[in-house]
Amino acid sequence: MIDLRLLRDDPDAVRASQRARGADPSVVDTLLSADVDRRAAVARADELRAEQNAFGRTVGRAPKEDRPALLERGKELSVGVKAAEAQESAANQALQAAHKAIPNVIIDGVPAGGEQDFVVLETRGEPRTFDAPPLDHLELGEKLGAIDMERGAKVSGARFYFLRGVGAQLQWAMLQLGMSRAIANGFIPMVPPVLVKPESMEGTGFLGEHAAEIYHLQDDDLYLVGTSEVPMAAYHSGEIIDLSNGPVRYAGQSSCFRREAGSYGKDTRGIIRVHQFEKVEMFVYCKPEDAEDQHRRLLDFEKEMLDDMELPYRVIDVAAGDLGTSAARKFDCEAWVPTQQAYRELTSTSNCTTFQARRLAVRYRDEDGKPQIAATLNGTLATTRWMVAILENHQQSDGSVVVPAALRPFLGMDVLEPVA
Repeated sequence: MIDLRLLRDDPDAVRASQRARGADPSVVDTLLSADVDRRAAVARADELRAEQNAFGRTVGRAPKEDRPALLERGKELSVGVKAAEAQESAANQALQAAHKAIPNVIIDGVPAGGEQDFVVLETRGEPRTFDAPPLDHLELGEKLGAIDMERGAKVSGARFYFLRGVGAQLQWAMLQLGMSRAIANGFIPMVPPVLVKPESMEGTGFLGEHAAEIYHLQDDDLYLVGTSEVPMAAYHSGEIIDLSNGPVRYAGQSSCFRREAGSYGKDTRGIIRVHQFEKVEMFVYCKPEDAEDQHRRLLDFEKEMLDDMELPYRVIDVAAGDLGTSAARKFDCEAWVPTQQAYRELTSTSNCTTFQARRLAVRYRDEDGKPQIAATLNGTLATTRWMVAILENHQQSDGSVVVPAALRPFLGMDVLEPVA
């Protein structure tokens, strides 16, 4: 949730953020009104409770003959307090609903607009020139005995797959390299749960506009996570964490699940857009004033990994309308996919400022010992989709694939050869 102090002090900044996202700015006025109503309801209830308490003290000291009338007055006050408390509760609920309806306020400099309005910040590496039309990642995966979409669909349905042989080994190598890099840079490794409670999913902001993409187990009222960002964000919910020695950083490796609702007909071939995949995700808790610096550091880690994959890629500043509910700014790294003649997202890193931590009540103590809301950030360090870019960019004319040097110690081979 956004900071209500910002709303009260500078509502125009929140309206401008909404317009940049292509969202309705009138929700700002709804929240302002709900905030005023809630504060008035709290003040009225407090006033009546204080009056009731003061009156209660006078009853015991009153003459016996005055007590019946006083007791009657006491009943009237009790009814009034209950009514005021009901109004206070309703006002709190209305405020909470209006508060949750507003996404995070974007950071100055974020491009306005939708999915196609990003700004390219950097392009690294040059796309290869092939002597003959390159094979796509699925053709290569089948030749290598690495990807089996047909049996994935047979066993589980569309957008499921088997990684087998060198495909499974390649994924493990990527994840192991990513996790080893994270540990070397001070991240605490985690294997988090992939089923979470509603309050954990809602606290990270995923039960709003993206709720249709999430698998929900109705009988257990649990959600399958689409990223380990969710359990790592909720890990310290309701706690005061120690940031006196700098940011607290975790790296979670998990299976991730997405329904891909609304993507019918998009990327149906291969493993670009699937229902289940593996990922190493970085997650940071820090003081709000350190968040932008930590965001750049997460991006640097992602770029180092993609450089080691020897891939041509670009870094984009994602436009406001494509940020999602929780992010105030997001950088994506998109690798070149030769058969599509396009850049496709491989990593994403988001600065969520205090939005998630406010929902999840994650705080730290400032220099005066007062609890303050922490900031949270996340970023991808390795994921299954990387295999698309690795296979296509490093393919040879005979269908073999050269393994990037950084992966060879984890994979145990220099070249992936077609199977007989």
